[in-house]
Amino acid sequence: MNFESNPDHEAIVDAVDRVCAQFDDTYWSERDTNHEFPWQFYKQMADGGWIGIAIPEQYGGGGQGITEGALVLNRVAASGAGMNGSTALHLTMFGLNPVVKFGNEQLKETFLPRAAAGDLHVAFGVTEPDAGTDTSRIATRAVEDGMGGWIITGRKIWTSKALESEVVLLLVRTDGEPGEGFGGLTLFLADLNPDHVDIAPIPKVGRNAVASCEVAYDELPVEGWRMVGERGRGFQHILHGLNPERILLAGMACGIGEAALRRAVSYAKERSVFGRLIGANQAISHPLARAHMDLHAAFTMMLKAAWRYDNGLECGEEANTAKYLAAEASFFAADQAMQTHGGLGYATEYHVERYWREARLQKLAPVSQEMTCNFIAQNVLGLPRSY
Repeated sequence: MNFESNPDHEAIVDAVDRVCAQFDDTYWSERDTNHEFPWQFYKQMADGGWIGIAIPEQYGGGGQGITEGALVLNRVAASGAGMNGSTALHLTMFGLNPVVKFGNEQLKETFLPRAAAGDLHVAFGVTEPDAGTDTSRIATRAVEDGMGGWIITGRKIWTSKALESEVVLLLVRTDGEPGEGFGGLTLFLADLNPDHVDIAPIPKVGRNAVASCEVAYDELPVEGWRMVGERGRGFQHILHGLNPERILLAGMACGIGEAALRRAVSYAKERSVFGRLIGANQAISHPLARAHMDLHAAFTMMLKAAWRYDNGLECGEEANTAKYLAAEASFFAADQAMQTHGGLGYATEYHVERYWREARLQKLAPVSQEMTCNFIAQNVLGLPRSY
């Protein structure tokens, strides 16, 4: 792994920063408060080719790797856009990775060029009310229609961006019963056909510019060629994308922490109490210094994980470690930003409460910190399975 300056990466960071500079904290606060998708920002990023950065060149994308995708999302989050901005992009930017890796040519030619152009919005349907972390309990079922297609019925929750999306990458059961294992799960890229799909936003504490939804599927017809990969191997196909997802989320989390820390440092340099700037007090400065170091450590681990993935090396330990460290560092930075601002940190005017709400999510999604520790304990340290 080379830590020398990379001109291509510097160019990506500079270009994305310039786009993001057009959308200030007020823009993002309004989108969050009003539960409005950031269409203007999305269009700017699509026009710049950033949404298609990780899609193969033969389908109109940039052909870049996870490293470049993580850098884009990191700069978006660090601009003040946080999860509202980065999540608006990443589900299309990398959500179709199973299609790239395992999809048939018809799937790729039909959907990847539109995704690369930013014209196709994609949701991700895995979690169910009774099947959260335990994916083996998925009950949404696809049955053959006798004419080469499928009929899907069931219910998913926490499907982000479903309101804006045309298609959903849907993990369903084609064989066996819930709880019997992962062998009966199959992946489809299905239309969110309003005649058979009901979408209801879930009220939540933050990241409200991009809704998270409960989605009910009522005998949704899906053509046979919309199956991604092999029947019964959907879970394995999804697993292939888990490490990249953790890497991208680590980049986002570090960006949120950077934005919060920037606000806190600026305030500590300006706010005077008892005749001195509060930044001169070690009770203020030391936690901010620690936040800076923690964020840099997490970001470095994220780069290592991304480099290993892009070079075809095993990266499960690094990707999970990056996700864990970034979530902890992001929330610590946001929490200290709140504390630095005192009571004003609770006011929406200073924006740090928005960063704090979004940083807290990093410790829950896409996998909890506890499950990340389980992965390291079992797969790296060789300890007995705990669940």
